[in-house]
Amino acid sequence: QAFISLAKSSEKTCKLNAVSFVKPVGLENEHPGYTSESRGSGHLVDLLTDLQGSACRKDTMVVVTYDEFGGQWDHVTPPGQGGVAGPHDQWGPGTRIPTLIIAPGLPGNFVVDSAQHDTTSILATIEHRFGLNALSTRDASVNDLSTVYRARQVHGGGRD
Repeated sequence: QAFISLAKSSEKTCKLNAVSFVKPVGLENEHPGYTSESRGSGHLVDLLTDLQGSACRKDTMVVVTYDEFGGQWDHVTPPGQGGVAGPHDQWGPGTRIPTLIIAPGLPGNFVVDSAQHDTTSILATIEHRFGLNALSTRDASVNDLSTVYRARQVHGGGRD
């Protein structure tokens, strides 16, 4: 709730920490069975709307991602299936999960690249941005998200 209070702030300067994590809980987390997608996405829209109206909007990158994919089908086979090729851990790579990156200066309707990213890419981005050492071999070996700033604009509905 502290993030939301700071994001809603009408102050002229941004008071958010350099890095903040927001994990919706209870009825706002979109997990099936006890909550709804509409309640969770409504919470996300409220958070983004508050951020858009704040002094933080010009310096903030928002990464929205999920801890799992609720669907049962992905048209791209995860790398390393049936073998050991590609980055993976003892569970192997899973299906892709949706991720939104919202930041000033990004083109609309863009494709980042075909490089593989995973949730550890968020940590790698923070480490690279602030000149920190990697915490493990996993975050040391993944692609960070800085490629969004080298994205190419696309026209049409191409899918990767």
